[in-house]
Amino acid sequence: MSGTSTDSAQSLPIEQARERLRVLIRDLAVVRGHVILSSGAEADHYVDLRRITLHHEASPLVGRVMLDLLRREGLVPGIDAVGGLTLGADPVATSILHASAADESLDPLDAFVVRKANKAHGLQRRIEGPDVTGRRVVAVEDTSTTGGSVLTACEALTDAGAEIAAVAVIVHRSDDSRKAVEAAGYRYLAAYDISELEI
Repeated sequence: MSGTSTDSAQSLPIEQARERLRVLIRDLAVVRGHVILSSGAEADHYVDLRRITLHHEASPLVGRVMLDLLRREGLVPGIDAVGGLTLGADPVATSILHASAADESLDPLDAFVVRKANKAHGLQRRIEGPDVTGRRVVAVEDTSTTGGSVLTACEALTDAGAEIAAVAVIVHRSDDSRKAVEAAGYRYLAAYDISELEI
């Protein structure tokens, strides 16, 4: 089959890829109506980025746009792996992994998954995937309201001996998350601001 979503994502100039992903987020991920967020806060809309990170066209674009963000911020090359707290971070990290593997100018990045708690059997690992000990990593998330999820991942990564170069999200939704991440001593990066979604 020719002309797949992955091929299209790789062939688009990065600014066109970024605009296409913005439109997809605006059209597919913004849910209007009263919702209670995981933080307990109330809102009149919800940005459901799993509708993007698990979408056949959008997911490859997520990888390219996030990889470009990390490159523009001077982190790529220079980091070894990306990942975060399961579940929201998993498809983000996987998309970046695939985008880096497709970019012949880069050493491919690994991805990892941070469990919410240590596994009770097997190797009893909190962080799944290639070992992060002694490696420079970026903690990713689809979006963040309070910073709680990504900071939980950062705590596990620090305990595992990783060096956290930054925290990166697809959509910056709340200054509370930025402040919390920066107060913990990490750089906070976002591919889009919520104002770009025309809500």
